[in-house]
Amino acid sequence: MPALTVSNLTKRYKDVLAVDDISFTVDDGEIFGILGPNGAGKTTTIELIEGLRKPDSGQITLLGVDATRQSSQLKERIGVQLQAVALIPNLTVWETLDMFSGLYRKRADRQSLLTRFALEDKRDSRVGKLSGGQRQRLSVALGLVNDPEIVFLDEPTTGLDPQARRALWDTVRDLAREGRTVILTTHYMEEAEQLCDRVAIMDHGRIITLDTPKNLVSSVAAERTIECTLIADIGDDVLGRLPGAQSVQAVDGFVTITTTEPTATIRALLNLESDSGPTVDDIRVRTATLEDVFISLTGRALRD
Repeated sequence: MPALTVSNLTKRYKDVLAVDDISFTVDDGEIFGILGPNGAGKTTTIELIEGLRKPDSGQITLLGVDATRQSSQLKERIGVQLQAVALIPNLTVWETLDMFSGLYRKRADRQSLLTRFALEDKRDSRVGKLSGGQRQRLSVALGLVNDPEIVFLDEPTTGLDPQARRALWDTVRDLAREGRTVILTTHYMEEAEQLCDRVAIMDHGRIITLDTPKNLVSSVAAERTIECTLIADIGDDVLGRLPGAQSVQAVDGFVTITTTEPTATIRALLNLESDSGPTVDDIRVRTATLEDVFISLTGRALRD
């Protein structure tokens, strides 16, 4: 039995169709990512599954339980790390863990959580004195105080430095190795590509694709991406007519060109004439990534 089955899920807020008749499953022990521009519907989808909101229609079966009608049976079995958590600033880290643990019958070892999230030295520090990264790690730890079977992580590495982000990636992998299911939302495409067994990309309330990162990247593998810096002023229309060019993005002189013929594109790019001399500098060619898939499907970078 899958850990999660979502069938024809729909949620509307007045004139906004936030979640539009989506269906998917998450396997037991899987790390499953939900990606999408801001406003795509991913957060609403997660909140519906967690029981924080009621769907207008559709069915959610979580750990074999009807999550819309029997959500109270699931509270002990799921762990939730929210993007923003209102913590009591005068409580210490240990007191905060103790308070959250007291809400459940089943409890994880708090000292192990401190160790797992590198918070031992902050055990007696007040939450209000923690750095942003430390608060974020504490937020994830609080999602595990009840030793859950399935863990929801909403942008868990936001505000973390690269070293702390990589450490949290290892923790997520450990959770899956322990047999837990992880459902993850993130704005970091590299994070999803590194961690997730499968990802669903949402936009305008619908799932527009769902597959493994490898398969999604393979779908655009025939293309290459050229990145360069413009020295001369060259219009997007000129760049768009380069041989093999599929798409062009130019921001403050930095150009990204997706092409099916990288050699021909580069040759033509270097041959562009300018009265002031060379036209481009610092040319790099790379293969497709999950970010390229994301932008090609949604047509834009992440929205604010």
